[in-house]
Amino acid sequence: MEHGVLYRFVILVAATSLLPLLSSCALAAKSNEFALGKQAGIVRSDLIREASGIVASRQNPGVLWVHNDSGDSARLFAINDKGDFLGECVITGAISRDWEDIAVGPGPDPNRQCLYIGDIGDNLAVYPEVTVYRLPEPKVDRKAPFDRMTSSPAEAIRLTYPGGPRDAEALLVDPLTRDIFILSKRELFSKVYQAAYPQSTTQPTELKQVASLPWGFAVAGDVSPDGRRVIVRSMFGASLWVRPAGEPLWQAFSGKQVRLPLLHEEQGEAISFDAQGEGYFTIGEMQHPPLHYFAPAEPNATQSTGAP
Repeated sequence: MEHGVLYRFVILVAATSLLPLLSSCALAAKSNEFALGKQAGIVRSDLIREASGIVASRQNPGVLWVHNDSGDSARLFAINDKGDFLGECVITGAISRDWEDIAVGPGPDPNRQCLYIGDIGDNLAVYPEVTVYRLPEPKVDRKAPFDRMTSSPAEAIRLTYPGGPRDAEALLVDPLTRDIFILSKRELFSKVYQAAYPQSTTQPTELKQVASLPWGFAVAGDVSPDGRRVIVRSMFGASLWVRPAGEPLWQAFSGKQVRLPLLHEEQGEAISFDAQGEGYFTIGEMQHPPLHYFAPAEPNATQSTGAP
């Protein structure tokens, strides 16, 4: 991820060149399913300095996993749904070149949840392959800080793009099929690439382009736990799509997009459904970032969401 003058230049160029496409997102129907959002807490740990990815645990109620952008070691951070820091998890068997997003879903054992870490950033589109690390999700208690732990060994899923390298920051995992999806970033229309399950952990797998978004510069995404809905965040907004019944996940992007509410965040580039798929969290890349939560709108807001 670029910083300083170069980053601002990229934003300016992107905003100028994407004006016709931004209207696609701006003119999309606005969701009335979610409330406007609130600050759930502030992440005060100095270890989390540039939160590039966030995902809600499926097996640890009220726990979220966060990681830094490029320049950090291979580690995740556990926080609770109020932003309180729980601890650091060192990922065995992984390296961190440019981690950009994280997802959760079943792995080889369909009954056990795994974390998927996307080492997929490539600002200059020069790396011949990217890696998604998969590991069983550690057990964590939202009320019990643990300081530091070491994960079980991560599996490296090495991926290549048809037609050459791409920069990407959005990673999706389909909880129904265990397929992996990567959304390209620096394009007028972000492309959706699929690595169908089972993915090889011994040799590179070539991704297959299966869809495109109606706009570009996708920076984060997530799939609801039931596999029915997809949210994607760009540098300029966020949208939700509904998966057609009985269809592949990528078919959702051929349907109607619904614009999601966001709160201002300094370089906000992370989004995740909550564990029930009823609301969603966002966080920005800054020191001591606020953790934002968007609950279901009334009357659904009275239901349990697993968030503050």
